Amino acid sequence: MQIQKVIRLLLCSLIVSLFMLHASGWWKQPILERLDHIAYDLRMRLTLANSIDPRIVIIDIDEKSLAIEGRWPWSRDKMAYMVDLLFDYYQVKLLAFDMVFAESDDSSGLKLLEQLARSQFKDDVLFQNTVASMRNGLNYDQLFADSFNNRKVVLSFFSHHQAEQLNTLAGLPKPIAALPKNGAADYFYRPQGYGGNLALLQDAAIYGGFFDNPMVDRDGVYRRLPLLLNYQNQLYPSFSLAIIQALLGDTEIKLISNDQYHAKSAQAKLEQLQVESFTIPVDEQAAIYVPYRGKQGSFQYISATDILSAEVEIEQLQDKIVIVGTTAAGLLDLRSTPVQNVYPGVEVHANVVAGVLDQSIKSRPAYIVGFEVAEFFLIGFLVIILIPRVSPMTSIVLVSVLGLVIVISNGYLWQVLKINSLLFSPLILLSLLFTIQMLFGFFFEIRKRNWLGKVFGQYIPPELVEQMSQSETNFSLSGESREMTVLFSDVRGFTTISEALEPEQLCQLINEILTPVTRQIHLHKGTVDKYMGDAVMAFWGAPIADSQHAHHAVASALSILPALREKNKQFINEGLPPLEMGVGVNTGVMSVGNMGSEFRMAYTVMGDSVNLGSRLEGLTKAYGVDIIVGEQTRVAAPAFFYRELDIIRVKGKTLPVVIYEPIGLMQEQTAEQSHSLKQWSEALECYRAQNWSQAKLSLQHLIDLYPEDKLYRVYLTRVEQFLEIPSESNWDGIFNHQSK
Repeated sequence: MQIQKVIRLLLCSLIVSLFMLHASGWWKQPILERLDHIAYDLRMRLTLANSIDPRIVIIDIDEKSLAIEGRWPWSRDKMAYMVDLLFDYYQVKLLAFDMVFAESDDSSGLKLLEQLARSQFKDDVLFQNTVASMRNGLNYDQLFADSFNNRKVVLSFFSHHQAEQLNTLAGLPKPIAALPKNGAADYFYRPQGYGGNLALLQDAAIYGGFFDNPMVDRDGVYRRLPLLLNYQNQLYPSFSLAIIQALLGDTEIKLISNDQYHAKSAQAKLEQLQVESFTIPVDEQAAIYVPYRGKQGSFQYISATDILSAEVEIEQLQDKIVIVGTTAAGLLDLRSTPVQNVYPGVEVHANVVAGVLDQSIKSRPAYIVGFEVAEFFLIGFLVIILIPRVSPMTSIVLVSVLGLVIVISNGYLWQVLKINSLLFSPLILLSLLFTIQMLFGFFFEIRKRNWLGKVFGQYIPPELVEQMSQSETNFSLSGESREMTVLFSDVRGFTTISEALEPEQLCQLINEILTPVTRQIHLHKGTVDKYMGDAVMAFWGAPIADSQHAHHAVASALSILPALREKNKQFINEGLPPLEMGVGVNTGVMSVGNMGSEFRMAYTVMGDSVNLGSRLEGLTKAYGVDIIVGEQTRVAAPAFFYRELDIIRVKGKTLPVVIYEPIGLMQEQTAEQSHSLKQWSEALECYRAQNWSQAKLSLQHLIDLYPEDKLYRVYLTRVEQFLEIPSESNWDGIFNHQSK
């Protein structure tokens, strides 16, 4: 059995170790990662605000706008008109474009006119003057750039994962900071190139940020988004972070690393961004979990064509943060998110801005990894240690409670502390370990139970076999020496009764006698050694160690007699004489194990203490009592009160033994019983002091009070003999029994 426990321990420990490596990030398991993502999405959907944020409005270049205004891209003079309209008429607070204006707009015809002015009409003064007067009005890029002046306008750009030849006309916004020197920026996303707006436009807007997401999870879902990237050792903000920066007035963005409030580490890691009073929790890659408010429509959408036609009420846009984006399928700005499979990219940025303003962004601080590793270790420890030691039903309850604790604590971290901790991984670990424990328990413990039942089932009750199967102890049939208690019972005068019965009746009578005796032995956790005709031999303390073996043996002896008296009522009704039984109980060191020959073996006990127990049963008739126990049994079972019977020396032994009759539990002793025991003690004291006259008077008085008690007549006979023939001078009060 030990090898099976070692295998189970090693297997469970290996699984726990793999989960701990997964939690630490050293060895990510794709299946667990996918399940953790599912748990994240589930919690996200269950805790969505599902309300519309009135602070942010999305100007949507939708199918309606494309149908009315024409295909994208629109001319820059139209875009300039929109900017002027939004700031001057609608009085918006901030305008951000979730799109890139990378190429010049030649739709005005200015380029053609200038080409003609340089060629065919280079000498035509009127033509030259006309072109010069029209130049400003037809330079749509400049018109668009001029519309940004003294206004909070945010543009966007995208990064390249591979080095590419850049558009020489493209410009980058100003970086937010130089690369920190503590090593925190070593984890940032590093693009090889970028695609930006015309430098003319970007310089006019001042603010800008990247809108692409290099951290899309392997399942293609937008859960995280970096807020910073490192391009040529300069840090640039994301589109949503640039909106926050512009909204707060070009405020400084502080990078807070773990080495700023912890002991200096070998490699600093970013943990927070500080923008004025707003704290943004980020991971070491400067990424956040997108704080989705709900499905598409968590922000007010207004069609761009309705803005251009001024059909929208001023109140809908006044003092709002406005983001221009697109939901038109053909413009390819749709994403897969935890809340919806098809979700506008522009609304992802709106969620981030709202989450920063609300301080509702979920975090995954560095210490949560240590917490999860410890959580996995604790789950493994509890399951490996506790489950094998309890019943299957208790195991189910324990695992259910532990699973509930995991879910509740995870919900508290998520909802109250805004921390994203692994949920499905610990639950899977718990379920997996529980399943392994149950499978091992089912296959190996059933095997163990069958073996124990086969070996010990004929000796001990089923509940003890069950207890043995659940015990960590290895039970063996090999011989060993230990302190135990043995019981012998025998029906008095059974030989005479059996001679008058037919064999069939005799078998039935034996069964009727031995069944209640065996039942009481089993009820008191005893092991039946053997049946010897009408006699029974049983012992306590093996195969299961029992610190209360003497107590259980005495309790069993005291319960056998009432059970037999109940049977006697049945025997009398059947015309049979009532039966009497003698019981001997003794405690001591015995040898226990499988003993016998190569032809037949039996699990039994042997030794002087066993032999004395058998002798004590034989002496019950001589003293007129039903039960006799030895001195060691009385000492080992102090919960009962006893009547001392004698000091004897049995045949073949030199050492005397004090024998007792157990009467009942100490707390059940009556006043009458206490008084009679006191009188008997005084009579016994006179007897041993050789005060024969006083002993005779005391014994006669006890006989008058209890005429059916044979013990007092036994001692009266002895006293009368000593009165006739005085005892020897060295008489020690010990009675020698010559028969076995």
